[in-house]
Amino acid sequence: MAAPGPGEYFSVGSHVSCLTCLGQRLQGEVVAFDYQSKMLTLKCASSSGKPNLNDVILINLAYVSEVDIINDRTETPPPLASLNVSKLANRARTEKEDKLSQAYAISAGVSVEGQQLFQTIHKTIKDCKWQEKNIIVMDDVVISPPYQVENCKGKEGSALSHVRKIVEKHFRDVESQKSMQRSQAQQTQKDSTLSS
Repeated sequence: MAAPGPGEYFSVGSHVSCLTCLGQRLQGEVVAFDYQSKMLTLKCASSSGKPNLNDVILINLAYVSEVDIINDRTETPPPLASLNVSKLANRARTEKEDKLSQAYAISAGVSVEGQQLFQTIHKTIKDCKWQEKNIIVMDDVVISPPYQVENCKGKEGSALSHVRKIVEKHFRDVESQKSMQRSQAQQTQKDSTLSS
């Protein structure tokens, strides 16, 4: 596709349809266009099918063979929504701490099972951290390797009981998933044997 010439651009709010060099048709509302990098950002219907969500796609126009403007927006686009900078900064800090925690676990030689358990607990209880190879939950419960229910130590009470339930459910779910994978593998093997 030829790059837009001087003065040519995609208006925010316009609806466009693009055909990629791979033959994929992408259609959506223009959210942004950068002339220098030839990057077009489209807001499209959600691939999950949920009506209150959208997919946002970045398209490099160097890899697009055709662009059709379905509905050109000529009026001024609405003002951008204001951003809650402190909320974004908190989210970035939390994400950074989570990634550093994961990196610490890997560098400390924590087993994959231990890392998975940590992630499961962290989804429910944010106050959870590593102390060497031990998982510390709410500063009350310590889970040591091999991270089974019997490895949960702490003062008897609701916190210890709750963490034990999470650990028990985690390993029950892992075992259920493994048995489902085994049965699928056996079925696949049976199907391939029958077709031979």
